[in-house]
Amino acid sequence: MGILLTEGEAAAAAGGVSLIGILLIYAVMFGAIWFFMLRPQSKEKKRVTAMLSALEVGDCVLTTSGFYGIVIDIRDDMVIVEFGSNKNCRIPMEKAAISRVEKAGES
Repeated sequence: MGILLTEGEAAAAAGGVSLIGILLIYAVMFGAIWFFMLRPQSKEKKRVTAMLSALEVGDCVLTTSGFYGIVIDIRDDMVIVEFGSNKNCRIPMEKAAISRVEKAGES
């Protein structure tokens, strides 16, 4: 059975992947990168922002350096945290240095 191909069809068959196929591959790759890398990162950023905006005086916090303390004052982007049983150890730090918050009423 002899099927004759035109010049354009023969070139497309010999060339392999077309422009639409390449664009489709790039779209799938970008979608996968967004879904597995960028989307979780933005969700984590929203969670941290919500956690820091709900921060109140008296909350127990864990700093990024591993210290537990109690928030005693909150300013715009800074908090004053009291560490340990010695009530004289009060350190001002940025809100970004807080990695976890436990509310005063929770255990």
